[in-house]
Amino acid sequence: MKKNFLLFILMLCAFTTYAQHTIRLSVKTSEEKTPLAGATVSISSIKQTAIADSMGIATFSGVAAGTYKVKVSFVGMEENEITIQVPQPDDTIVEVLLEEGEEHEEEEVIVTATRISRTIANIPTRVEVISGEELTEKGNMKPGDIRMLLNESTGIQTQQTSATSFNAGIRIQGLEGRYTQLLRDGYPMYSGFSGGLSILQIAPLDLRQVEVIKGAASTLYGGGAIAGLVNLVSKTPGNERELNFLANGTSAGGLDLSGFYSERYGKAGLTVFASRNSNAPFDPAAIGFTAIPKFERYTINPRLFLYGNKTTADVGVTYITEDRTGGSITYIKNGGNGFFEKNNTDRITTQFGIAHKLNEQFTLQFKNSYSRFNRVINIPAYTFDALQQSSFSELTWNRQGENADWIIGTNVITDNLKEQAQTTDPKRDYSFNTYGIFVQNAWNISEKVVLETGLRGDYVNEFGFELLPRVSAMFRVNPKLTTRIGGGYGYKTPTIFTEEAERRQFQNLLPIDLNNSKNERSIGGNWDINYRTTIGELGVSFNHLFFYTRLNNPLVMVGAPGGKVQFQNSTGYLDTKGTETNLRLTYDHFKLFIGYTFTDANTYFNNQQEWLPLTARHRLNNVLMYEIEDKLKLGLEAYHFSRQRLNDGTFGKSYWIMGFMAEKLWDNFSIFLNFENFTNTRQTRFDTIYTGSVSNPNFRDIYAPVEGFVVNGGVKIRL
Repeated sequence: MKKNFLLFILMLCAFTTYAQHTIRLSVKTSEEKTPLAGATVSISSIKQTAIADSMGIATFSGVAAGTYKVKVSFVGMEENEITIQVPQPDDTIVEVLLEEGEEHEEEEVIVTATRISRTIANIPTRVEVISGEELTEKGNMKPGDIRMLLNESTGIQTQQTSATSFNAGIRIQGLEGRYTQLLRDGYPMYSGFSGGLSILQIAPLDLRQVEVIKGAASTLYGGGAIAGLVNLVSKTPGNERELNFLANGTSAGGLDLSGFYSERYGKAGLTVFASRNSNAPFDPAAIGFTAIPKFERYTINPRLFLYGNKTTADVGVTYITEDRTGGSITYIKNGGNGFFEKNNTDRITTQFGIAHKLNEQFTLQFKNSYSRFNRVINIPAYTFDALQQSSFSELTWNRQGENADWIIGTNVITDNLKEQAQTTDPKRDYSFNTYGIFVQNAWNISEKVVLETGLRGDYVNEFGFELLPRVSAMFRVNPKLTTRIGGGYGYKTPTIFTEEAERRQFQNLLPIDLNNSKNERSIGGNWDINYRTTIGELGVSFNHLFFYTRLNNPLVMVGAPGGKVQFQNSTGYLDTKGTETNLRLTYDHFKLFIGYTFTDANTYFNNQQEWLPLTARHRLNNVLMYEIEDKLKLGLEAYHFSRQRLNDGTFGKSYWIMGFMAEKLWDNFSIFLNFENFTNTRQTRFDTIYTGSVSNPNFRDIYAPVEGFVVNGGVKIRL
């Protein structure tokens, strides 16, 4: 009996010694408690390494009882080593906070636009990120929309398409706005008709960062990203409650009121954004036409987050309604006769995403969005009234490994337009369905070489199949010098929703001839060099980019019988090539940004080369900032645009724009003041914006500001 009892005790001790346990760690930044997806966690004594998931959680299974030293590292952060006693109480998650490393302030940014969540310093695709202080500063200048936020970056131009409605599109490296894909948290929701007025209806207060990929990126999310893509990343709940309010007024009669709330309640979280934006009709040139139209817009965006041990989900809905009237000042104020352009829009979008971890490495994710966009455009004697309904659904399988990450997925995109007939002309209705399958891989070949590859196949019901390969590589020559090179294919489904059609409010425009039209196809590539160093107390960051894109058979507007126009594929091509140079110098409280863009964009139609209209070949961006952290910000800006060729064959004039901003900060609030374009540069001072009469105008291309010098200022409250 004693022998049996001793044997039982020995077996119990052995079981206890070799019992297997689980260690779970939550890796975050020390200041903002932001989860660090992709952080590396290692236990050298058992030769195990784990990579933190999208929530910053790293898990070790099958660990015997004992004491372990755990090393946690992340690019741009100081390494941290902690000691953990195993076993831990059930459901324990050990929080590990990493401090920001010296000279790596920008490299901690996690990029999501490529679907593979890696830091900006560890991804081969060249991604530019606007975040943190830069996002806040640009938001002060234009709190009501994201136009200025994008326009002040090298290689990007927001091109105004209407002299009266103030509408604008995004141009990357000279290519028209329809070739740039606009995403919200990885959901493509702003294309076709719903792309109209989009950058004027998105306020920046609830944005965490803006990610920009320049060059062919259709492999990532499908057609439309020939020039590149812009991904707007929303704020999500953190450990600390966030409650922000902003009030802004302008000398042009503008008023912006917005608020943002974010909080996490255990296994649930909530964000709510709401805003009201308005402007009085503004005519600084006293020519009888609005430079800024009269408008009133309301936005509401609640979003719910759910967190489980293995499953996370979020669901949100956004509603935006706006009435916008531009044109004759006399008409707007008194009624009666006069040219006008009215835009009435109602936009409803929904987002739903769910991710489930199969184990430490594998995750399944499903995403869906739906958009309902109704817009009515009224001008004298003509109305365009249409409803666009679109959806995006995507299922992906993700694998995160120590040296390689994989994503395999499939998606379905629907896009339907129904027009309310106003004339006897054919309606521009359409129904396009796109079915895609894709695979992406990021592979750390060595400490100095990272390779990213992708392949997508898309089938569009009316235009056939597209195969889209893409490859990019990053080489770390040394700790200070990095270079990236990459390229890929792209395509764009034919559409009537272009800058040229927007300028004519779609009047007398025939529908796309499906039997005689095909996708616009592109190939492009870029190569950049990035160098960072310090010279004494002077920090230096230098980036130089070479880019090239060729677009075959682009859609062009041609005449049609009966005074109509229509789009058809050209037999030629267009290309854009050039360079972007960015220099950043930091010394004490000063920061100097210098950017230069050279864009050589041309069309090659009928064996004749012509300069692509509305593309400045030379552009300078200069920003000098003085900042005392959490106390004071002062900024001086100067931007130069060289002359541009216009659609009527003439040339515009070159010009400078200068601005000054200031912000004083306290613990819970700040006040800001911005003198935008204090040189009062506007097209009406040195050129015309229309010919004909005020009652029957023919508007010319807008290539320079029309609103001139505008002062805005306000208060931000943080509770």
